[in-house]
Amino acid sequence: MTPMNELSNYGRNHTMRFAVAGIVTVLVVGTAWYLVSRHKASGVATSSSGNMAGMPGMSSSTSSDASVSGAMSGSMAGAAGMNVTANGSVKLTASQIHQFGVTFGTAEVRPLTSETRTTGTVTFDETKMAQIAPKFGGFVDRLYVNSTGQQVRRGQPVLEIYSPELLAAEQELLLAGQVDRSIGKSSVPGLPTGQTNLADASRRRLQLWDISDAQIDQILRTGRVRRTLTLYAPVSGIVVEKKVLQGQAVTSGEELYTIANLSDVWVDAQLREVDAGNVRVGSPADIVFTGLPGHSYKGRVAYVYPTLQPEARTITARIVVPNTAGVLKPGMYATVRLSTPNRTALTVPSSAILQTGDRNIVFVDMGKGILMPHDVELGRVAGEYTEILSGLEAGQRVATSAQFLLDSESNLGDVLKSMISNMGSGDKAMQNMPGIDDKGANVNGMPGMQMPPAPPKPRR
Repeated sequence: MTPMNELSNYGRNHTMRFAVAGIVTVLVVGTAWYLVSRHKASGVATSSSGNMAGMPGMSSSTSSDASVSGAMSGSMAGAAGMNVTANGSVKLTASQIHQFGVTFGTAEVRPLTSETRTTGTVTFDETKMAQIAPKFGGFVDRLYVNSTGQQVRRGQPVLEIYSPELLAAEQELLLAGQVDRSIGKSSVPGLPTGQTNLADASRRRLQLWDISDAQIDQILRTGRVRRTLTLYAPVSGIVVEKKVLQGQAVTSGEELYTIANLSDVWVDAQLREVDAGNVRVGSPADIVFTGLPGHSYKGRVAYVYPTLQPEARTITARIVVPNTAGVLKPGMYATVRLSTPNRTALTVPSSAILQTGDRNIVFVDMGKGILMPHDVELGRVAGEYTEILSGLEAGQRVATSAQFLLDSESNLGDVLKSMISNMGSGDKAMQNMPGIDDKGANVNGMPGMQMPPAPPKPRR
């Protein structure tokens, strides 16, 4: 190999070795800087570490370990100024509790109230709806109610019908009345005297056709048949459907009007399968309508349908809502919150529970400002409270705010105690490394870091 090639190989090896030495030095210095900065943040004086200033040597005295360990066990101050005890509890002063906004609640035996939030639609109260359908055929002679949406009162005239069938029944009524009067005055032997009931039979026939008693009495009193008879509204409400025109021929049983009373309305709430078991008849409901912002209405579940809608996989609950002002219109959308009391159980405010994924933690007030984390097993969530199956007892005081801050301090204490417990063994191990002594790092003493000999002088 020529002297120039030897010189080139030497330069490359020399560069690589110094690069590796630089990386190792940066890692060592970075680790030492992190430990020093954490010790300063926790209120521990780094000046007592003796040889910490001699960063290249990384030699730490036993006085540094003792000072850090004493600070951790006594009053380790985290970033928020809290003290963490040896068992992971967080200790706060009265001023710190006020400063961090820590609030408290109590674990108590409370009734569990299941709350279900869903949507619904306003519909008619079917118990307050009626249809007008004649029980005889004929022709519409006159309409008194001639538009959909018109307000009607019970007993108000709706329409007049001319019916040949009805006209014949009226004539039979008059004839029966005359016969009854004639038989009552007869003195023919063998014929019974007194009032007969032929007119009563004809009257009953007209009553079955929904002809009012006033109209029947008028026919009997005047002795004349009426060409048309009037049909009246059976209920008060609004005409929601009209299927008749003036002059139209109608048949027996044909639906002419549909009238709905809106003093009460129904809200059909759609329940998921998982929520259907929490709702029953009598459950109170708070309802907010999209078209009426800022107004809340009260109602109660009157019926839960026994069938499941296969398309949406929901069950319908019927809620009766008073509508005295008449502002609720069928078809309006609503947001429904149902509350159903179930049973009593040990509960805490839901805000007191810190869920970390694998664990459910509650910080319990142990007195003198000490908050200790407790692992709990959770049950059902009912409104603002959560059931506790194990881990707490009734009457214990729990923190209901700042749980994430408390948990971070508790975890930070565990991490730093683990780091400090390993510092002694780590420093001794570093001191035992070849090339590491009290005076600093001897790169030549480290494996793989030996300096190459001086290159030979090129021959002339």
